[in-house]
Amino acid sequence: MQNRATLGILFLCLGILIFSLQDAVIKAVSGEYALTQVVSFRCLVSVPILLLLVHFEGGIGTLFTREFWPLIWRAGLLLIGYTTYYMAFPALPLADAVALYFTVPLFMLALAPLILAETVGWRRVTAVFVGFIGVVIMLKPGAGLFEPAALLSLSSAAIYALAMLMARRMGTETTASVMAFYQNGVYLAGALTIASFFHLTGIHDADHKSIEFLIRPWVWPTPTDALLMGSCGVIAAIAMTLLTHAYRIAKASVVASFEYTGMLWAPLWGFLFFGEIPYLTTIAGACLIVIAGLFALSSPAAQENKADIG
Repeated sequence: MQNRATLGILFLCLGILIFSLQDAVIKAVSGEYALTQVVSFRCLVSVPILLLLVHFEGGIGTLFTREFWPLIWRAGLLLIGYTTYYMAFPALPLADAVALYFTVPLFMLALAPLILAETVGWRRVTAVFVGFIGVVIMLKPGAGLFEPAALLSLSSAAIYALAMLMARRMGTETTASVMAFYQNGVYLAGALTIASFFHLTGIHDADHKSIEFLIRPWVWPTPTDALLMGSCGVIAAIAMTLLTHAYRIAKASVVASFEYTGMLWAPLWGFLFFGEIPYLTTIAGACLIVIAGLFALSSPAAQENKADIG
């Protein structure tokens, strides 16, 4: 049904906008606090919100699902994906980190035939190739400007794409809020485990900003910073549910390109909050990535997929 496709697109666009605010907040506190501390604050605040969403969407009983282990594995993938994504923030301008991450739809196009048995035509193969060229331009090989943290954003994109396609497969069995609740629980457990490991081993310093963001010890936050970190919980609870719901009710090939709306917000927040001006290579590479995704969705196969739910 067309209404499902439209709702899926709206859910995804709204979720991306809300999540972009979290990116700005996490980058703002990345110079003083550990990533595990920020994630733990976020997850604790999210718990009551997600429980409320679960209650209204299907009831607390839906948490006891037959999909328990698939949900845990999917949430574990997302834990790795989001950890690598956030680790890139201290070392990269916000626009660069986010633009590289938005290769997600291209990874989805590459993985969809394997996971969902969706049709892939020559347009999609071309789109992935063009998108790859955009990534190479942004990485600036040979210019002496390559930042290894860029690979963190790319890795997170591939992992996120795989997890969202898994959400599509589980969509008929599990509600979006339940998926988000399991994600949140695994994030919290993972953050506390990682923090405990580095605390017990005494490893707290690193030469690279991304690694330091992960391993530095926790410190007592100022009231303002505590509020900022806590706000991530509200943002994450709502945005995770919206994004997961989008991929539950609509095919990945229909909604994936709308992930690109995040590129509207990252440069804006980067400029307003951090005084960052995107490099020309960032703009050029990002444009190629967007064009590649839109070209892929203009293929006849994509139109058939839209018709399937329209």
